[in-house]
Amino acid sequence: MQFQQLQYFVAVAETRHFTRAADLVHVAQPSLSQQIKALERELGADLFLRARGNITLTDAGEALLPLARRILADADTARHEVQELAQLRSGRIRLGATPSLCTGLLPDVLRAFHDRYPGIRLLIEEGGSHDLVRELARGALDLALVVLPLPTPSPALTTVELLREDLVVVSSPEAPAPGRGRTVRIADLEGERLVMFRHGYDLRELTVAACRAEGFEPDFAVEGGEMDAALGFVRAGLGVAVVPRMVATKSGRGLRVTSLARPGLHRTIALAHRSDVAPPRAARELQRMLLER
Repeated sequence: MQFQQLQYFVAVAETRHFTRAADLVHVAQPSLSQQIKALERELGADLFLRARGNITLTDAGEALLPLARRILADADTARHEVQELAQLRSGRIRLGATPSLCTGLLPDVLRAFHDRYPGIRLLIEEGGSHDLVRELARGALDLALVVLPLPTPSPALTTVELLREDLVVVSSPEAPAPGRGRTVRIADLEGERLVMFRHGYDLRELTVAACRAEGFEPDFAVEGGEMDAALGFVRAGLGVAVVPRMVATKSGRGLRVTSLARPGLHRTIALAHRSDVAPPRAARELQRMLLER
């Protein structure tokens, strides 16, 4: 089995077309077809069902595809690791993070990292922890900031706890204050209109679960936005939202910030990476700076 054959196989699997796949990998179509056939002979199984105008994966092809993608991703990581050895003068880091962490935690750390290593490209992918875990597992990310516990425990990932963060309630100063006094209980949110994040957002699941634990279903004024949109909706007086204290501190202009009464709500943030592949050198340096921040 040759590395090039796996490249050709993934190209055909993704395009479902031999000619377009050949264009994608810059090789003549007959050569690509020959290499695919050689790979099938090596494996002893057909990888594609070939019909005029319709290319589909066989069961063997479906089984090989995620493995081939991981092999190609690992090879790409190895290539970048070697390139980065020249004193971290060049390279890249593929970092995943939840949108709230992109707003609250990352800007200051990434600025310090960029000042120290200006030649390193930072590629940021925002998503919920479930999506980030999946991207880590398939080799599309070097590091990810995720919320613990993981939505699906994965023995293939290593996690290091980074911080434990309080959640607070934000509201418009022009609207009546939620709760009573300087704090608000989760029970006080019954009857409040909530600005709620989209499905897959860790804060959504945490807030809804807390409300249900108090015996009520939350009432949504608007739902489906990312962090910046949600804060804007709260400023406009559409409702209140439960957000991390770090986000409220950094983006709290035009917002009333109210602490949750004890025991409150918290979330644990961790750094995660694949257990079977060491992160590239630049990613390890960013990891060190995050842990020492």
